[in-house]
Amino acid sequence: MPRSIRELVSTPKASSAPAERTELDNSSLSPLAGGGERRCGLDLATRVARIAAALRPSSSRRRPDARRTALRAFFRDPQVVVGLVLLTAILGLAAAADWLYLGDPLDTVAQPLLAPFENPGYPLGTDSLGRDIAAGIAHGARTSLFIGFVATAIGLALGVLIGGVGGYFGGWVDRLLLQLTELLQATPVFLLVVVIVALDRPTTMRISLAIGLTSWPIVARLLRAEFRSLLQCDFVLAARTQGFGDARIIFREILPNALPPIVAIASMKVATAILLESGLAFLGIGDANRISWGSMIGDGRELLRTAWHLTVEPGLALTATILSLNLIGDGLNDALNPRLRGESE
Repeated sequence: MPRSIRELVSTPKASSAPAERTELDNSSLSPLAGGGERRCGLDLATRVARIAAALRPSSSRRRPDARRTALRAFFRDPQVVVGLVLLTAILGLAAAADWLYLGDPLDTVAQPLLAPFENPGYPLGTDSLGRDIAAGIAHGARTSLFIGFVATAIGLALGVLIGGVGGYFGGWVDRLLLQLTELLQATPVFLLVVVIVALDRPTTMRISLAIGLTSWPIVARLLRAEFRSLLQCDFVLAARTQGFGDARIIFREILPNALPPIVAIASMKVATAILLESGLAFLGIGDANRISWGSMIGDGRELLRTAWHLTVEPGLALTATILSLNLIGDGLNDALNPRLRGESE
């Protein structure tokens, strides 16, 4: 018996005639093929007939790969190019922070409150304690990006697990997980993050965990809806007729077809996590041993009239990061949505 549905493509048909390659037309089974059109909700007899017809030898060419088409549309989008350039520059700055600015960015290195370009050695000036603002922005990028990516990974993992299990099994399992999701959505996220972080000394990892534990409900609801829709598709019936277990159907068959909308919102979840971390640092609840953009903005708010650069410069770095992630997220949504992609073309 083939180990997966896709292996049916390479399974030869037993015959005394010369071996003929059997192709499984993915457009009949997987909603990701053939431009993303779903063929779900058919009666059992029709679905079985389609599966049987797809397993017959066929010499017709396959439809264009939807994934390749989406990828091509993604990189041709001008706003995606702008977002990728901005994000690449910020990632490069964070990666090279130790080489560009030696020493601890929290150390005093010059006269306090130097204006931008007043001293060539400190082009962005210094803060009220004489710390280099350029070094703070470079090292702060590490803190913000680390928390953003780690918190998003935690939230996506929880959301995929809870939404996938609830959407697949349904019944009391789905109702229980849905009530848990709605309960968490009814709680103010920022307040919940503050409570979790305040339970012990704030650290970068604890802040990432707190944000991740509160960011999964939207992912879970979205994935649950995708699973409920995909359960009616032919490729799920084919997987069950092959005798696949629930875990394999969930993670190997349904999940890859349900991921496009999750991928589209992932970058926006990173942006949200970075904003939450900046808000915590602005209020003084961040990691005191790590500099971040939020803490720099908070330190400069009292001197906004006399030393505007203390707040504006890290604020611009934060804005550029959020903007780049949102541009990439919008581009992913357009590329992975066949209807929107067709309108743009």
